[in-house]
Amino acid sequence: MTGKNLPIPKSAVSGISWPALPGPAGAAMLAMQFQLEQSQWWPPERLVQEQFRQLEILLLHAYRAVPFYQKRFRDIGYAPGAVSPEWFARLPILRREDIQSRRADLLSRGVPPDHGRLIWHHTSGSTGRPIETVTTQIGQFFWYALTLRDHLWHRRDLSGKLAAIRTTVQDGMAQGWGPSTDAAFRTGPCVTLNIRADIDRQMKWLQEQRPDYLLSHPSNIQALAQHCIAARIALPELQEVRTFGETVAPELRAACRTAWDVPVTDSYSAEEVGYIALQCPEHEHYHVQSENLLVEILNDRDQPCAPGEIGRVAITTLHNFAMPLIRYEILDYAEVGEPCPCGRGLPVLKRVMGRRRNLVMLPNGTRHWPSFPEERWGHIAPIRQIQLVQGEPDHILARLVADRPLSPEEQQQLIAVLRDCLGYPFRIGFQYLDQIPRGANFKYEDFVSELPEN
Repeated sequence: MTGKNLPIPKSAVSGISWPALPGPAGAAMLAMQFQLEQSQWWPPERLVQEQFRQLEILLLHAYRAVPFYQKRFRDIGYAPGAVSPEWFARLPILRREDIQSRRADLLSRGVPPDHGRLIWHHTSGSTGRPIETVTTQIGQFFWYALTLRDHLWHRRDLSGKLAAIRTTVQDGMAQGWGPSTDAAFRTGPCVTLNIRADIDRQMKWLQEQRPDYLLSHPSNIQALAQHCIAARIALPELQEVRTFGETVAPELRAACRTAWDVPVTDSYSAEEVGYIALQCPEHEHYHVQSENLLVEILNDRDQPCAPGEIGRVAITTLHNFAMPLIRYEILDYAEVGEPCPCGRGLPVLKRVMGRRRNLVMLPNGTRHWPSFPEERWGHIAPIRQIQLVQGEPDHILARLVADRPLSPEEQQQLIAVLRDCLGYPFRIGFQYLDQIPRGANFKYEDFVSELPEN
């Protein structure tokens, strides 16, 4: 980012443009960014120390004001002011079914008045088990602050045009990028299009809007990039693609380079808790947002995973006093990374793997993450999209969007490739579709297991 593109603070005082004097909301946001700029460089030990200092306050509130936690804490000997990492690790995991069945008991009976109004969140139910959670304006503020951190980390030109193609928007234009930026900085316009628009309409819209930044789900970006590559369509103003809501495969980053010569910046978030991790400004892995969440990656024995190991993601919200989520298993898997060469002390997630339903199970009961990149099968036939569905232990249904049905020879080639990628000689059937159906919240999954989880 050049000097002329540095974010310009917004002044709330008439007649004062520079240096800017922000209003209360802008001042709070800038004060938070100042603190985040400091804490990201702390060593991991200090980050943990500060997390547990905040956690002590949250746990005392939960013990006094949240019925669900009162017995749970007593059962393992809770003593206010004496919470250690060892005691915390003994707390039972909070399950999704706990929130469904005990939601009323998880609500605080005494939210601090200065935390603001309650804000309800309804998850998409991509697991088949939707839930409802609640936070406060303070919790929402941290989500906004981390959004702004992401902008600043990646040195975006906030005066540019942002285009967002997602489910939760109506078609239109706003004069700013949203509450995360607009309280503190002058920004360019944000144009929005609902993701239910087909790819041809999305492409025409992007050509008309000529955005500097594009935000959407990875699968949608993949379809747009492939369309541009095939039709030789350029988006000359585009500087960066931002993704969320699904896992990002290496071929997506390659496709965006080929189509538009731009990088992909991903984020890992959940409706219940906000941002979990943001992509490092210098690498493709993710930094956990430790100032707002305590994130654990746990193995099957509920022990912390070491770097290189894949485990279940459990999250503790540090600032939600309306409905504290303490050791909440979010049903995602992630791989722990080594400390980052960038120097930030924030923990590293090398990869976000997705949910258990995205694991393939072999007939012997073992599970692993399937990988069947396009370079393995793209040359076989004019296949535009593929989704594998495991409905039986030894059977995979390949759903294909293709320009034509595959010949018997092509089917056999594809079967051989998929068996090799999946690591087992599955029986493989084919289903041809005009488009792959998306799950809840319009998310796309390239592999879905319909087998029982246990």
